[in-house]
Amino acid sequence: MEAEIELKLFFPSTEQDALAMFLDSLPHSELKGQKQLLSNCYYDSDDLQLRRWDMGLRIRGCDQVFEQTIKTKGQVIGGVHARPEYNVAIESNQLDLALFPQQIWPEDIDLNALQSQLVALFSTDFYRSKWHVYVDDSLVEVALDIGQISANDQQEAICEIEFELLAGEPHALLTLGRQVAAQVPVRLGQASKAQRGYRLSAKSSPLSLDALTFIALKPEANLKQTFISLLETGIERWQILESMLLEAQSTPEQLPLLSYRLRACIRLLRRTLEQFGLDEQALTAWFEVIEQHLEFVEQGLSLAEIIAHQSNLVAKLDDADAITVQVKEQLQAMDIPQQLQSLLAHKAYGQLQLALVQQLLEYQDGKRHFSHDGELKRFADEMQEASWQRILQLVPAERDLSSQDYQAFARALDESVFVGVAYGELYAAKDRDQFRAPWQDLLLGIRTLAAYRRLDKLAALNGWGIQDWLQNKQESLLFAMEYSRRSALKNQPYWR
Repeated sequence: MEAEIELKLFFPSTEQDALAMFLDSLPHSELKGQKQLLSNCYYDSDDLQLRRWDMGLRIRGCDQVFEQTIKTKGQVIGGVHARPEYNVAIESNQLDLALFPQQIWPEDIDLNALQSQLVALFSTDFYRSKWHVYVDDSLVEVALDIGQISANDQQEAICEIEFELLAGEPHALLTLGRQVAAQVPVRLGQASKAQRGYRLSAKSSPLSLDALTFIALKPEANLKQTFISLLETGIERWQILESMLLEAQSTPEQLPLLSYRLRACIRLLRRTLEQFGLDEQALTAWFEVIEQHLEFVEQGLSLAEIIAHQSNLVAKLDDADAITVQVKEQLQAMDIPQQLQSLLAHKAYGQLQLALVQQLLEYQDGKRHFSHDGELKRFADEMQEASWQRILQLVPAERDLSSQDYQAFARALDESVFVGVAYGELYAAKDRDQFRAPWQDLLLGIRTLAAYRRLDKLAALNGWGIQDWLQNKQESLLFAMEYSRRSALKNQPYWR
């Protein structure tokens, strides 16, 4: 049994030559042979019994030499994978489960019955180039894989680089990964080839993630443990949302909300670093680059809002069909998939991901000193109070707010909600949820106001006679929002 510890990065196919040249140029790097074509077939039962045991089974062939491999349940921290792996040489591409150690299987399992149920679900075929690279006293094997996953007459490209620790410290993986990220655009490889294959073969549920769910902090945790939990959860959610966005490329209506949630996750990470005084200059610069690439979110959300809620916004209008067509055309013209690809192709994206993972591992292993101490609940109270005071300064109860005021106030309110997401689990659910509900309603109201403003511009361009209707709708919504805001400002904060 081998304990496989690896870091996986995805990169654009156009960068493979630049990557190979960079790996060749490293001072302690050795190319290990020429490109090899690796053919892999993955197996499971129709009811995915192995998957339910968190196992992955494959046969790999190279030059008529075959090996069967099973990976069992492991751990992923940030983007570093650690899984027990068992490899057995076999004479042909026929499975023999009895060759694996008996102790890896659940008790009383009938291996012959299980083997008879296994079928080939998908395959991965790729060319692999390998290097051995010394990083200080650690040895890392670097594998550059180019090929495709095939299932159900569908294909998905493989274009990834894997760093596997052969000897030494896991931190060597991040050190080398960050050197690569400084040369070419990369991103953390959250999904293995097997996970992607299961999804392509329709044997896996679509990715999902509840929006802004509270982070499960432990009240007894110290501040270092809390910071690690917030960072680890944020990085994990980032990778899931990124994968969801890439899977939704063909459905433009879903992309604005998913992009908003991605931005919210990244903002939450940034806010966490600021709260603990760990926002370094390089990190801040990378966060800003990502913010700039996601500036399309507000426009996309307002257009998607019109389409998603036709029954409430425009369905009863005479021009409803024309409006819907125009809005869909505008959303299509935004080319959000291309804007997202532009974001992923920027070096800052992967550099920030890897820097955060490195922070996570170094604080976890005690390689970085964590200077904050004190009681978690008191710290959470202070963070929420500071956020609340900022809200009070921006929207005092005695001042009337216009539609433009609410748009300007949106980011501050967003970030205040993020603070509640980070620490909300530490408080009584009833008091917390009652306090937060009107502010979340205001965020939805701000989004609807933006949709009305977008409709107003479209109406002026196309000569639709809906300006009076729009004015009435905006005034009614603004009146309701003002009433809700003033009521919300009278509520006692749940952290006091």
